[in-house]
Amino acid sequence: MELREIEIFLVLAEELHFGRTAERLRVSQARVSQSIRKAERQIGAPLFERTSRRVALTPIGERLRGDLRPAYRRIEEGLARAKAAGRGVTGELRLGFEAPGVADLISSTLDKFRQENPGCAVQIREADFADPLAILRDGEVDALITLLPADEPGITTGPTVYSEPMVLAVSAKHPFARKEFVTLEDLARDTVLRAARPPAPYWQDDPWYTPDGHPVHRGEPVRTSQELLSAISTGAGICPLAAHAADYFARPSLRFAPFRNTPPVHWGLIWRTSGETTRIRALAAVAQEDLPRPETFARE
Repeated sequence: MELREIEIFLVLAEELHFGRTAERLRVSQARVSQSIRKAERQIGAPLFERTSRRVALTPIGERLRGDLRPAYRRIEEGLARAKAAGRGVTGELRLGFEAPGVADLISSTLDKFRQENPGCAVQIREADFADPLAILRDGEVDALITLLPADEPGITTGPTVYSEPMVLAVSAKHPFARKEFVTLEDLARDTVLRAARPPAPYWQDDPWYTPDGHPVHRGEPVRTSQELLSAISTGAGICPLAAHAADYFARPSLRFAPFRNTPPVHWGLIWRTSGETTRIRALAAVAQEDLPRPETFARE
């Protein structure tokens, strides 16, 4: 398969619609169909199931997408780096952060981007606590560092830029404040507070349950980080947070208990698919090079 044919296959595997794929790639729908038929002839098996109502990947198509997508992304990033080196990346990159503290945690990545692209200024913006994706959807920033996953329509997810364990924020007077560590089962023992962000489909499981099947009572959503911390301090509930919160939100009325045997959380770079630029691709390429190495955050 040629590079363009791989691109068509991957976009169709994402859109599952020939018309939208053609529009996104700015080619004719016939060109998309011809490319897929050619790929299927080369492979010797169907990659998509097509009916008048739907388009779906076959098992072979699913496997091919999984094999090709990481390699294609690396090719794209390599080309972006080469173009940036040849032309120079200039202008301004408006970069939003769901958690402002993460900007400090990835300062080496941002410094490297600035060094490699001295003609490009990076403007840091803080996202709204209640709806962090709003500034990206509204075009106020070019890209956003947010908690993954972020499987939103029209949004491209780039590399992970930082990974860290979770902690449980509790009042200094809470019984958990004296525990060496907590587990996910402990979430069933108190009210769990949450942000007021409009939940995406992948966060809409209601009610929540612990791994052992105990229901988790969720409190009313809060709209600002200070409102959340104040509610925790006064004993209105508890809240899982990324570990850097223990440093950035430390106060006498709060304690942060580490979780035991839980997977890390990942902060990643995302952007509007229609708003992708050379500046964004150059930042993604630098972030890809600086990907955090796998670590075990669980306490044995």
